[in-house]
Amino acid sequence: MRALYIGRFQPYHLGHHFVIKEIASNVDEVIICIGSAQRSHELENPFTAGERYLMISKSLRDDGISNFYIVPILDVNWNAVWVSHVESLVPPVDVVFTNNPLIERLFEERGYEVHAPLLFNRKEYSGSEIRRRMLNNENWAVLVPDAVTEVIKEIDGLRRIENLRRSDTE
Repeated sequence: MRALYIGRFQPYHLGHHFVIKEIASNVDEVIICIGSAQRSHELENPFTAGERYLMISKSLRDDGISNFYIVPILDVNWNAVWVSHVESLVPPVDVVFTNNPLIERLFEERGYEVHAPLLFNRKEYSGSEIRRRMLNNENWAVLVPDAVTEVIKEIDGLRRIENLRRSDTE
């Protein structure tokens, strides 16, 4: 069985990691789609698709998980064709995992079996909370796998986020 899991992963965090590990333990392969792959260098989307790819792949490999593929997906901003767009970029899948009501609806309308994975401490493990902590010099690293911390340090991600917060009037 092949499963599909879609997220922005801005950044990849322990909530994502818990969900993907659980999915991977119950299927033959997990296709992980990096949504909004074209977005980066914005406060809500600070990391590039390539950086997110590294965060995910290194974190999963560190835990001995190898039954995954990662596919960046660009936004098409047209819900009626979005599932077709995804289908054109990934191998056939048997089941879709999402907690996003729109993604659930779009895939169900195309005849897919859709499951909502368990949310893992969603209040704390969210990209917006991690980015907030980064901007406020609070402990964010406890919310992400070690590999994500390493990638963010490698790319000087904290400085990037701080620069993104600044305006040209400062």
